[in-house]
Amino acid sequence: MKSEFEIAFNEISEIRSLPREVVMEALQNALISAYRRDMGATGAQMVEVTIDPNTGRARIFVEKEVVDSVQDNRTEVTLEKARYYKPEANLGDTVMVQLEGTTKKFGRIAAQTAKQVILQKIREAERNSLFDEYIEREGDLITGTVQSVNASMLSLSLGRAEAVMPRNQQIPGERYKTHDKIRAYLLEVKRSNRGPQIIVSRSHRNMLRRLLEYEVPEIYNGQVEIKNIAREAGYRSKVAVAALQEGIDPVGACVGMRDIRIQNIVKELHDEKIDVIEWNPNQEQFIAKALSPARVSGVYLDDDPDAGRTAVVIVPDDQLSLAIGREGQNARLAAKLTGWRIDIKSVAEAVQDALNNLSHPALGDIETSNATMIEESRRIIEKRLANKTVQQEEFNLLARFADVVERRLLAQRLAARQARLAEINAVKSTLPPRAFAKPITALDLSDDLIEALLPLENVGEIMVRFLIDEDRLHRMLKDLPEDSLMKVQEALDKVMPTLDQDDQPVDQPVAELAEPVVAEPLESEEGEVVVGAFGDEALPLDVPKPAPRPAPQVLKPAVAVEEADEEEEDAPEFGAKGVKKEKKKKKTERQQRRQLIFDEEIGQVIAKRRRKTGRAGETWDDEEGL
Repeated sequence: MKSEFEIAFNEISEIRSLPREVVMEALQNALISAYRRDMGATGAQMVEVTIDPNTGRARIFVEKEVVDSVQDNRTEVTLEKARYYKPEANLGDTVMVQLEGTTKKFGRIAAQTAKQVILQKIREAERNSLFDEYIEREGDLITGTVQSVNASMLSLSLGRAEAVMPRNQQIPGERYKTHDKIRAYLLEVKRSNRGPQIIVSRSHRNMLRRLLEYEVPEIYNGQVEIKNIAREAGYRSKVAVAALQEGIDPVGACVGMRDIRIQNIVKELHDEKIDVIEWNPNQEQFIAKALSPARVSGVYLDDDPDAGRTAVVIVPDDQLSLAIGREGQNARLAAKLTGWRIDIKSVAEAVQDALNNLSHPALGDIETSNATMIEESRRIIEKRLANKTVQQEEFNLLARFADVVERRLLAQRLAARQARLAEINAVKSTLPPRAFAKPITALDLSDDLIEALLPLENVGEIMVRFLIDEDRLHRMLKDLPEDSLMKVQEALDKVMPTLDQDDQPVDQPVAELAEPVVAEPLESEEGEVVVGAFGDEALPLDVPKPAPRPAPQVLKPAVAVEEADEEEEDAPEFGAKGVKKEKKKKKTERQQRRQLIFDEEIGQVIAKRRRKTGRAGETWDDEEGL
């Protein structure tokens, strides 16, 4: 028959959902605290407790010194009694001796202390257990009951825990009532003194991803892959899917027979419209499909290395408003889905612009080679301006003429930037080849940063922008916090060792490459110091051009240089926040003084740093010792 202690012990473990070891440890700590409180023992005296899990009998062992005559029974013990617990004990030794009597002799205050310690330890263990349980479910769907609703957030009951849904994570237009059961996406779990802080969302794009995985078995089994999702919660979403197995229609699998699968998701998301689009490696066809339900006449891709990727899309006149969407929603979602900035023009608008710019250098011979088409286009435009009926064949002629003009303009822009592309390719040749095969999602960054950097496609492109076009990164991250660029730099530093593993020489160990050789910087005639773009070594200005090869440890040395400089700066004498702002300001100025360029003579990227003038009038180099 079970004892009362064992019954109570098991009841606590089951109600609190805690392991038996955790409850046992809480009881032991409570008895130790009660003994110290009752006897006035210091923290330096060792106290141990053992509890029989069946009977509940507790034995307390206290560290005491072996003496001839006992003066203080709390800290001293006779030699005869000490040898009962430790046969080899001698005078002056310390021995763990069992406390005489039982815990019933503890006073009222000691008992209250024990009770408080038990409750505190159990609450702490319960908080840790809840955190471990929900941190594993982060990024999954959970079901909760609406507990309270206010203007700033929504509180959900998850059983043993509570979750909050901030206002910006709710679906616009959706109304919640107390005791309603809703599904939400577990966005984040944080530790706090009152237990885990659980934040859920219904507007996050991954909410739609999880719903598709639950409703579409082909996605869950890996036969269909979700390439990307663009979502404006409560209004419209676009999903790009691709089949990983032959014979499967990815769009049909997501929609389901009679639209049953997609309709279940639409109802769950408050009647949000969902467009499922088949992903295509051909970017022109993919952009045309992303603008559905509008029909597209032509897509012209302009991948400018500095301004970014722009797609000029020409649509029939009657499809212009449909392609743009209400308040530009359709075009905006298509741009997020494809990663291209989309410029939409109607056929008539494109033709009118072409006719007004026939003197453009790129269209120099078009008047002679396509004279008949130009004349017909002018006639049709005049007919349209006069509000006369334009036949479908005439619209097709305008579309062909717009296609000829746009392709010529695109070819002219591509020829004009050949020198810039050659410079970029030279920089790429100095970076690890594996960087261009690693996706941006491999970086340890937040979802907002990943989404902002998606147009660059891979880690290597981000590294190239750090070298030759940091302004573009600033433009891409302008709507994010100020330290976003620094977080990207730190994420690149973490991923660099994995990129260099296969690119290092076979006969040179990794440990030797971790510490680059430090050389004195060289100074050019203009008083500028020339150093390696991402290294500490100085580059001589008259060496022969080396063969291009991947350069290991691209980013890590640069970070070390900046940290060293930051420590050498004199901190102003004001609060800690002011010191942080001052250091950040100086670091920004130091980055502005650095200019990364590609030196054609030596075939490498170098960093030129301007010199500063000291307070006493003497000049000094802020990168001295590189």
